[in-house]
Formats: sequence, structure tokens, C-alpha cells
Amino acid sequence: MQLIDASKLDLKERVVAINRVAKVVKGGRNFRFSAIIVVGDGNGYIGVGTGKSVEVPEAIRKGVEDAKKNLVKVPMVGTTIPHKITGTAGAGTVLLMPAPEGTGVIAGGPVRAVLELAGIKDIVTKSLRSNNPRNMVNATIQGLSSLKTVEEVAQLRGKSIEEIRG
Repeated sequence: MQLIDASKLDLKERVVAINRVAKVVKGGRNFRFSAIIVVGDGNGYIGVGTGKSVEVPEAIRKGVEDAKKNLVKVPMVGTTIPHKITGTAGAGTVLLMPAPEGTGVIAGGPVRAVLELAGIKDIVTKSLRSNNPRNMVNATIQGLSSLKTVEEVAQLRGKSIEEIRG
């Protein structure tokens, strides 16, 4: 897997979730904020990151930095994905299905943020298990990164594209 240079991309960011977390110590509770951030260029590159800090803006900044380090390329066919796939992360499972042009993004909260920033315009999704934002985002990223185009499949099997399409 090759590293993607974030400085060459025009990345947009979106906050998926902000959570207040506490650490109980001898003197009481220490509160911090954790943030889940998704960055994408709207043209097939997407990344997710988390940040934690005493203040929300600092947590978001850390999350953006982390997301830029974890960029992946999403193969696309026009405005949708090449084939149906299921992504899994922890207890979260997300089913991603290609849709005809004009359908739009049919997805809930965290999954929608990932798909819109990746630049996918037509897709149907279904969250099958956990609705935890972190697991849903990670499952979506895992599913999108494991997609293969017809050309990649043909090369792996040592066949022509016409033989694969049937």
C-alpha cells in the first residue's frame, strides 16, 4: 500500500461525532473531548481520524491531522461504486450497494459523511449491526478500500476485461 500525500489534495473536513469523556482521578473527574473527523477531496480520496483534547477545537485539529495520515483511494465507476460490498469494523457492519445515476446518497449519519466526502453521488447503504459512529465510519472505510475495479480483477485473474464482464 502506497502512502498518499495529503498536501497535494484539496481536502474538506467534516466532524462526525464529538464525545465528552472522563477520567476519574483522586481529585475528581478530568473531562476531555474526543472527536471523530472525516476528510476527503470529493474525488476518491478519503480518510478518518480521531483526536482528543481538553478543548473541542484542539480535538478537531488533532483529528484532522490524524485523518490526513490515514488516506485511502476509493475506486469509482462514474458516480457510484463498482460492486456490492460489506464493510466490517468491530461490531459495526455496513452494506454498500451501487445505484443508478440520480439515486443520490441513501445513507445514515456517519456513513453519509464518509460517502459524500469521498465523492460518491449514487449509492444505497444499510447499517446492519452497531450504530456506534466510530464503528460505522471504520466499517465504511474498510468496505470502500477493499473495492476492486474490473481492470484490477482482470489483471489478478490473468484474463481480459471482456472475459470478466461476460
